[in-house]
Amino acid sequence: MKNKIILIVTIIFVALTACNDLDLSPLSEGSSENWYSNQTEIEMAVNDLYKSVFWPEDSETFTDNWTSRNTLSTVTEGNVNGEWNTAENLWKNSYKAISRTNTILASLERAADQVAPEILNRFEAEARFARAGMYSLLTSKFGDVVFNTTTLDLEEAFQTGRTDKATVLQTIYEDYDFAAQYLPADYGNDTKRASKGAALGMKARIAMYNSDWSVARTAAQECMTLGYTLYPDYGELFLSRTKNPDEVLFSMPRSIELDVQVGNVKNVISRNAGGWGAHNPSWDLLASYLCTDGLPVDESAVFDPKDPFKNRDPRCNATIVPFQTEHLGYMYQPHPDSLQVLNFTTGKYQFNNDTRSNKQFASYNALLWKKSVDSDWSDDKKADPDRFILRYADVLLMYAEASIELGQIDQSVLDAINMVRARAYGVDKEDTGAYPAITTTAQNELRKIVRIERRMEFAWEGLRYMDLIRWNLAEKALTTTIYGMLDPADLREKVVNPGLWFWPEVPPVDEDGIPDFTSMDNAGLIKTLAIRKFDARQYLWPIPTKEILINENLSQNPGY
Repeated sequence: MKNKIILIVTIIFVALTACNDLDLSPLSEGSSENWYSNQTEIEMAVNDLYKSVFWPEDSETFTDNWTSRNTLSTVTEGNVNGEWNTAENLWKNSYKAISRTNTILASLERAADQVAPEILNRFEAEARFARAGMYSLLTSKFGDVVFNTTTLDLEEAFQTGRTDKATVLQTIYEDYDFAAQYLPADYGNDTKRASKGAALGMKARIAMYNSDWSVARTAAQECMTLGYTLYPDYGELFLSRTKNPDEVLFSMPRSIELDVQVGNVKNVISRNAGGWGAHNPSWDLLASYLCTDGLPVDESAVFDPKDPFKNRDPRCNATIVPFQTEHLGYMYQPHPDSLQVLNFTTGKYQFNNDTRSNKQFASYNALLWKKSVDSDWSDDKKADPDRFILRYADVLLMYAEASIELGQIDQSVLDAINMVRARAYGVDKEDTGAYPAITTTAQNELRKIVRIERRMEFAWEGLRYMDLIRWNLAEKALTTTIYGMLDPADLREKVVNPGLWFWPEVPPVDEDGIPDFTSMDNAGLIKTLAIRKFDARQYLWPIPTKEILINENLSQNPGY
C-alpha cells in the first residue's frame, strides 16, 4: 500500500513540474499563440471576418413595407425586450467579430518579416473595416456600447461598462479612413471583400445614421469619384444570374451548394408556383410609389385606384407583382372571380390557387414580392441571389440627403437623385422628358423627395427600418393599421360588383409619405388585418439581459 501511495505522489509531482515545459500551443494546431505568422494564416483569419452572420440585414418585417396575413413582428408588436433573440445575436456576433479583429490587429507585427508591408497594410485595413462595421451595427441599435480596441481577458470583459457613442463613432471614422487609404479600389469585380469605395460608403452611412451630415457628405462625395456606375436595368440587378455588377460596393455571397441561400422561399412565391404567398409587400408600400408624373397617388391625375400598377414609377412594378402579368410561369390574378388562370408553360388554363375564392389562405392583401424573384426560386424552392449591403445608388442618395440637410444644394445634388430615378426609367438623366426629373432646389421639398426616393429604391433591402429610426418616424409609421381585402363573399358584394376593385378610393398620403386607408375602412370596403404597436423605447434596443446579469457595470437602456 505504501508503494502505491509513493507511486501516485510521484506521478502527480511529475505531471505538475512537466507543465512548466508543456507546449500549450502545439505547432500542428492554430491558436493566437502561434498563428498569424505568415500571409496565408493572416488571410485565413481575415477571411473569417466576412462571414454573413457578422453582417446581418435588418428585416423588412420591422417596417411598414411588409405584412404577413394578420401577424406582426416583435418590433411592430412593440414587444422588444432584453431576451429578444435578434438583439442577443447581434450583440454576440458583433463582439465575436470585434474580438477576432482585435486579435488580428495585435498580432500583425508577428509576420512583419514574412509579409510585405503593403500586404500587411491591406490586412489591417480589412480588419479595421470589419471592426468599424461591427461598432456601426452596435451603436446604431444600442447607442452607447462596450468598447475596446485591444484584446481583453475574461475578467476584464465582464467588468467593462458602456462607452459614449460619440467616442465610439470617432474610432469608427478612423478605422474607415485607414481602410479607405490602404484598400484597393476594387478586386476585379469581387464585391465580397472590402474596398476603398465600400469603406467610404459605409462611413457615409454610419455618419448619416448619426446626423453627422458633413462627414457623410464628404465620404459619399469621395466615393463618387471612384468610377462606380448604376446597373442599367433595375429589375435585373437583383436576380441570381446578375453577378458582380459595378453598382454593388459590398455584398454577401449566397450559394445553394454551400447552403447559404434565401430563407422562406415558399413564403414569398405564389401558390400557383408551389409557394404560400404569405410574406407580402404592404398596401402602405404600394401606395408610396410615385406616379409617372412624379406626384404621389393622391395628387396625380394619372393614378387609377382600380389599376394601381398603371402609370407608376417603374420600381413599383419591379418590386411588386402587377395583376394580370406573367409571374413564375403563371398569370398572377388575385381577383375573386378569377377562378382559373393561364399556365404559360402548358398554354392552358388551370385552377387559380392565388385567389382567396379558391384558397382561403392565399395573399390577404393580393400583393406578392417580385424584386429578386425569378424562375430559380420556384424550380426547386431554393434561391441564392447575392445579398447587397451597399450599392452605389445608396451612395448617391446619401450624398444628396447630406447636402440637403447642410443646405448645400446645387446641381450635383439634383444630378445624384436624377441618376437614380432615371435608371429606374431606363433612360439617361439628361433625357429629362422621359422621366420626372427633379428641378426644385427648395430644402423642404428635396428632403421629402429624397426620403420617398429611398423607399422606392431600397424596398426589401433592409434599409427602411434604420431610415424610419433616424428620421424619427418609427412611432408614426409603425403605429398604423395593416389592411387587406375583405373575405371573398363580402369583397364581391361591396367592392367587385359596384366596380370598385382594386382600391375603392385613392388613399391620401401625408408629408412623410405615409398613406391613410381609414376612409375605406370606415366605409367597410377593406379589412383590418393587424395594428402595428411600435413602442418609443425601441428607438434603442435593449442590452441583452444575459449580458446585464454577468456584468454589474453594464447599464440598461431606458424603458427596459
